[in-house]
Amino acid sequence: MPPDGDFAERARARQGKLTKPPGSLGRLEEIAVRLAAIQRTDTPKTRPRAIVLFAGDHGVTEEGVSPYPSEVTGQMIANFHAGGAAINALSRVADAELSVVDVGTLSNPAVRCGTRNFVREPAMTEEEMDAAIEVGRSEVRRLEGVRILGLGEMGIGNTTAASAMTAALTGRSVAAVTGRGTGVDGPGLLRKVDVIERALALHSPKTPRAILASVGGLEIAALVGVCLEAAEGGVAILVDGFITTAAFAVAWKLEPAVKDYAFFSHVSVEPGHEALHQLMDVRPLLDLELRLGEGTGAALAIPILDAAVAAHNEMATFESASVSDKAR
Repeated sequence: MPPDGDFAERARARQGKLTKPPGSLGRLEEIAVRLAAIQRTDTPKTRPRAIVLFAGDHGVTEEGVSPYPSEVTGQMIANFHAGGAAINALSRVADAELSVVDVGTLSNPAVRCGTRNFVREPAMTEEEMDAAIEVGRSEVRRLEGVRILGLGEMGIGNTTAASAMTAALTGRSVAAVTGRGTGVDGPGLLRKVDVIERALALHSPKTPRAILASVGGLEIAALVGVCLEAAEGGVAILVDGFITTAAFAVAWKLEPAVKDYAFFSHVSVEPGHEALHQLMDVRPLLDLELRLGEGTGAALAIPILDAAVAAHNEMATFESASVSDKAR
């Protein structure tokens, strides 16, 4: 179901009556209007809110595309649970509940122990992909009542998967959409590009589902499920960095209406991230040169949504404040 246009018009009308020059709060006004339409209310809310982080490992790391071993994914999950990661600190600042879901790591996954090496075979079967998508959908249902849902991920090798997906989705060259990820050096970047080119030549995926299954990741598939389920349930989505945007782009290809429920938190230094924004014709809220993932950009964007809603709901109108409006 699309956001409610009537509530959007009512929100725009209210914005025109608030004690400020029209449009003077810029994109904050647009955010408030969109949230009113998404939530079908005259007084949109940003609480309760949550950030959900999905983790998965990638068989393509066998090709040396990351300087870190796959074991780091499981170690970082332990760090998330212990409260010691960047997303723990930033989600506390944002007053957002943090959920960590192991979809496909080497340790204790919900679906399988990592994807296959997609240079040799598809990363996932369709059944495995659908199971991971359902993990994401079920997490949204578990968080029933949440008004804002931030997306996060963790998985050594997942910038390689996201770059492969981005090249397939946008039609741009692999070199143009592939960055250094977790800090690969120059030769490592060339190797990463070569690996992705060989994988795309092997699979030649054309449809969104084929792209996801052949070169995606289990945590990426779960994020696709989150996007689809959240939009169906009328929940606003805060998309994080490159990997979550690649997942969102697949969801958008499958169901274009999901874009009406999404806010894009930031643009990262990964070159593929901006390419995806351009593909979907969206503008991120922040540019802080982030490249961590985990949902950190989404956490940083939550206070912007808070500000937009506070101004919309709490400002006086010209009439109620007995302030003269501009001459008619």
